[in-house]
Amino acid sequence: MLLLAAGLEEPSAGEVRAFGQSLGRLREDSLATYRATTSATVFQSGNLWSMLSARENVELSLRLAGLSADPARAALADFGLEQRVDHRPAALSGGEQQRVAIAAAAARRAPLLLADEPTAELDEGNERLVLDALRRLTGEYGSTVVVVTHSQQVAEAADRVVEVRDGRVA
Repeated sequence: MLLLAAGLEEPSAGEVRAFGQSLGRLREDSLATYRATTSATVFQSGNLWSMLSARENVELSLRLAGLSADPARAALADFGLEQRVDHRPAALSGGEQQRVAIAAAAARRAPLLLADEPTAELDEGNERLVLDALRRLTGEYGSTVVVVTHSQQVAEAADRVVEVRDGRVA
């Protein structure tokens, strides 16, 4: 579902619509623009370029969206990473890496954030930090956040839960 909403996969039947447009009818360049400006995807892991620092990862996200890289440091500070801006992903904890990915979405004001098991590999403390960061996206930035999770704690933190079992809404 997340890959469909991100415009990374095409449905085998039906239509995927986001923000009033059919993703299946967009040309590849328009899909790329949609991915860079309208949606942001945070996977369970592997969201960052390993050779870039946290700041450089957020700057790259901004540049791909056609925006100035200036807000990168402020976005990282907003998510408690001001002391980690020059660290590469290997030197960051799993929670810090997820918050860098969320900071990149926040910096470019992505209206839609799609998160696949964003807390699956995290301890309880880091899970709380990531959930707080996701809440800030909705509260302060007005983003819609869609999270796929198996975690009861993450589901309880959501405003709305849609349960899917065996490919059907339960």
